[in-house]
Amino acid sequence: MDNNSIADNFSLLSKLMDIHGENSFKSKSYSVAAFTIEKLPVQLSELLAEKIFSIKGIGETTGKKIIEQLETGQLSVLNEIISKTPAGILEMLAIKGIGPKKISTIWKELEIETLGELLYACNENRLTLYKGFGEKTQQNIKESIEFYMGTRGSFLYQQIESYAILMDEKLKKEFVSHQFILTGEMRRQLEVIEKIEWVTSANINNIKQFFVANEFEIKKETDSYISFKGKENVTVGFFCCDTDKIFSKLFVTSCSETFFSAWKTQTNFDENKIYESEEEIFFSNKINFISPFCRENEKIIHFATNNLFTNFIETKDIKAIIHSHSKWSDGNNSIEEMVVAAIKKNLEYLVISDHSKSAFYANGLKEDRILAQHQEIDELNKKYFPFKIFKSIESDILNDGSLDYSKNILESFDIVIASIHSNLKMNEEKAMMRLMNAIENPYTNILGHMTGRLLLSRAGYPVDHKKIIEVCAENNVVIELNAHPRRLDIDWRWIDYALERNVLISIDPDAHSIEGFDDCRYGVLVAQKAGLTKEKNLSSFSLQEFEKFIAEQKLKRN
Repeated sequence: MDNNSIADNFSLLSKLMDIHGENSFKSKSYSVAAFTIEKLPVQLSELLAEKIFSIKGIGETTGKKIIEQLETGQLSVLNEIISKTPAGILEMLAIKGIGPKKISTIWKELEIETLGELLYACNENRLTLYKGFGEKTQQNIKESIEFYMGTRGSFLYQQIESYAILMDEKLKKEFVSHQFILTGEMRRQLEVIEKIEWVTSANINNIKQFFVANEFEIKKETDSYISFKGKENVTVGFFCCDTDKIFSKLFVTSCSETFFSAWKTQTNFDENKIYESEEEIFFSNKINFISPFCRENEKIIHFATNNLFTNFIETKDIKAIIHSHSKWSDGNNSIEEMVVAAIKKNLEYLVISDHSKSAFYANGLKEDRILAQHQEIDELNKKYFPFKIFKSIESDILNDGSLDYSKNILESFDIVIASIHSNLKMNEEKAMMRLMNAIENPYTNILGHMTGRLLLSRAGYPVDHKKIIEVCAENNVVIELNAHPRRLDIDWRWIDYALERNVLISIDPDAHSIEGFDDCRYGVLVAQKAGLTKEKNLSSFSLQEFEKFIAEQKLKRN
C-alpha cells in the first residue's frame, strides 16, 4: 500500500460515513488524515510505527488503521461499510456535482440506488422537489451522468499504456511461434483508448482458449476477429490473419476511417496483396511513409505525396520545463529540488509558474510572496549558473477576462501564462469573452489549457477554436498544449490550424512535482499526430532562443 492508496481509502471511508449519516467528527478526522497523507514527502511504508503516530493530523485510531493497511493491504472498517452500500451509490461518488450529503438524500429520501434510476429521475424533474436540488443542479447532475456513462470502459493513454505493454509481453511469451503487433488506437497514439488491439498470426481458437482460461469474457467474435474483457474492464481485441497478410492487416487497422477512405480513393491499394513490410505499401504507391500516429485525415496524404514532411517533434527535443508549480503554491517540491531534477534531465532552463492570488485554494501568491519568490530565484540562478530559472506566473483569467495582478506586478514576470480555473460552467459567449480579453492583454504570453477539459472527467467549456487561434496569432500569444495526460489541451486536432496561422505551441507538463516533468512525453505523443515540429514548439527552444523570445514578448507591453 502506498500513500495514495491509503489516502484514497480514508477519503472514501469519510464520504461513506457521511452518506450513511454516521458520526461527523469521525468522518472529518478521516478526511483530514487523507489530506495529510497525500501531502507527506515520504512513504508511510518506510516509517516506523512510532513515527506514524507522531505525524500531525494522525491520531491513535487513525494510526492503527494505517498500520492495518500496511500489514494487510485492507481497511476492515471500510470493507464493512462498503458491504452495506449499494454498488450504485458507490458509483455516484464519481459523478460531478453530487457530494455525500446529496447522495444520502438521493438514496434515503428518493430511494434511488443506481445511476440509471437517478438519470431517469432527472428526466422526470423529480430532484427539484428536494432541498438542495434546484433546476440548475438537476441539469448539471443529468449532464454529468450522461458524460460518465459515455466514458465507462474508456481509459487515458497514460492509464492503459503499462497494461498494453505487459499484455503484449505475455502474449509473445505464451505464443512464441506467432507474431503479435499492437495496432489500432494504441498505435495511433490516441489520447483516450477504448480497446487495445493486436494483429496476429495466431489461431483464433487458441487465443480464445487462452483468454477464457484466464477468466476473460468474450465480447465479440467473427471468423477473423475476437475481443475480450477482463476484470479490469479493459477490452482487448485480435485481428487474426495468415502470416503473409500481416502487414496489409496492420496497415488497415492502423488508420482512421477518414484516412483509409481517402487512401483507397487515391491509391491502388489491394488488401489481399502480400507485402514484405508496411513501408512497401507506401513505396509501391510512390508516397512517403506515414507513421501510424499521423494516419488521421486526407491532408497528410497530400503532404507525404508532395515531400512536404518535416521531422516531427520527439521527447528528446524538449529543452525545458515550462509551466511548473513549486511549494510556493500547490506543488510538492521546492524550486531548488525542481532545478536539480531538471539539470539531471539535461534540460537547459525551468519556468516556475505558480498560481496567482485568486487561486486561494491552491495557495496562490499574493504580491509580497511574489517578491520573496523572485529573490529566491535570483539566488538560485547564481548558484546553478549556467542553468536558468525564469520568473513566471499562471495567472487566473478573472470573470471579466482580466489578469490577476496590477500592471506593476505583471511587469515583474518573464512569462505570464493565462488560464481559466474558476466559474467553468459557461456558455460559449462568456468563455470567449474571458479568453479574448486575456489573449489581448499585452502581458499574456501563453494561453494555458484552452478549454479547461479533463479527459473522461469533465468536458471543456465551449469555445470557438478558430477564433481563439486567430486572435492568438494577431497578439503573438503562444498556445499551450498542456501535457498532463488528463488534459492534453489544446486538442491536437486544432494544432495544424494553429501552425497554419504561425502560432507557436508550447508543450508544458503543468508539473506539480518533479515526477510530473515526464508528462511532457504525453504531450509529444499527441503533438506528433498534428505534425508539430520542434521549431514550432516553445519548450524546444534553446536557452538563447527562449531569452530572445522573452525580449520580443516584452515589446508588446510598451
